[in-house]
Amino acid sequence: MEEAGKIPQVVIIGGGFAGLYAAQKFKNRPVQVTLIDRRNFHLFQPLLYQVATGGLSPADIASPLRGILKKHRNVQVIMEEVLDINPDDRSVIAFTSKIHYDFLVVASGASHHYFGNTHWEKFSPGLKTIEDATKIRSIILQAFELAEIEQNPERKNELLTFVIIGAGPTGLELAGAIGEMALHTLKTDFRNISTPGSEIYLVEAAERILPSFPSQLSQKAAQSLGKLNVKILTASRVLDIAEDGVTVKRGDEVIHFRTSNIIWAAGVKASDLGKIIAAKSGEEIDKQGRIIVNEYCRLKNYPEIYVIGDLANFKDKSGQSLPGIAPIAMQQGQYASKTILATISHKEAKPFVYWDKGNLAVIGRKAAVAKLGNFCFSGYFAWLLWLFIHLMYLVEFENRLLVFIQWAFNYFTRNRSARLIAHADRNSPTDH
Repeated sequence: MEEAGKIPQVVIIGGGFAGLYAAQKFKNRPVQVTLIDRRNFHLFQPLLYQVATGGLSPADIASPLRGILKKHRNVQVIMEEVLDINPDDRSVIAFTSKIHYDFLVVASGASHHYFGNTHWEKFSPGLKTIEDATKIRSIILQAFELAEIEQNPERKNELLTFVIIGAGPTGLELAGAIGEMALHTLKTDFRNISTPGSEIYLVEAAERILPSFPSQLSQKAAQSLGKLNVKILTASRVLDIAEDGVTVKRGDEVIHFRTSNIIWAAGVKASDLGKIIAAKSGEEIDKQGRIIVNEYCRLKNYPEIYVIGDLANFKDKSGQSLPGIAPIAMQQGQYASKTILATISHKEAKPFVYWDKGNLAVIGRKAAVAKLGNFCFSGYFAWLLWLFIHLMYLVEFENRLLVFIQWAFNYFTRNRSARLIAHADRNSPTDH
């Protein structure tokens, strides 16, 4: 694979969970690693919804990549945008440089997927980046501010209506957090509006919320959301999203919600690198643009290229594609580095096997659902478990401490101290 005596060059594209965990596993090993990311920080995406709802600040859930990897002397971090990949001469073409590799790990992640309706994005932002989170936070908070000074009752109702599309974990977290804000955090902050009277709708195309969880947990989650005044519409398909609201079809009924407070949590698609890799390597991609990899997370035609995380379509022993969630990305990142080191040492590589530690979803204060193996439970204990696991998965101790203190403060006061409007604009979509 590499010349005798030459230090193998490993290039990792992406500093998310998959890319970062791969880079960390190479610490002080006989390889030279180059980690490329267009951002200079690692983002803990599972807590983005708390930034979007004022519970945490962006810096609480983000860490500089150079700081995380400063003791990894064989790892170099480059803030660049990858434009192309040439598998034949083993090179990555970035905006200002061309980097050669012996092994390539592609973990460039995913973005929002509007299923061919890209014009919806203007009116219903998704939640994948810090910018998305602060934009959504501003939309939510500015809606309450504008409602406070609005004289028209119909327009006031529109401003106090929120629609979240997609009832997976992210959709539930957002709906629950907005419900808590309206019911508790903002209850006494305004003089001309009653925030507990806000209408929050959670729209899901499937027959139940949390379709990837057991049905009994979906029912528990629905009960918890009901206590937060969240109205659930299942088996409901979005027909259109425009400046004046969102149109949904439920059975034979067509419902139009007049509001500009629309948040998209219904799907993701792989980064554009998936199409580039497929075109250059001859590999297949699925409908979400993910590269179909073999049992070693490699490309069939170019075994020195690993595709992991949200960009990979990896099928388990039952033939089911693994979902794009953080635990899988972490395990695949560690696996890729171990397999590369084994290849360098001329050892036989073992296929990737995902160790499913379970699923968790939080609805709100003291409310969560959990599936661990064959055990399903909900409520306070599931919530405590969710808190502990997410706290421990934060990359740096400083982030863990900051988040723990903020959570403790929020718990005892019901306050959300990061309620800052960073994108204030009276001519924004919240004022049509």
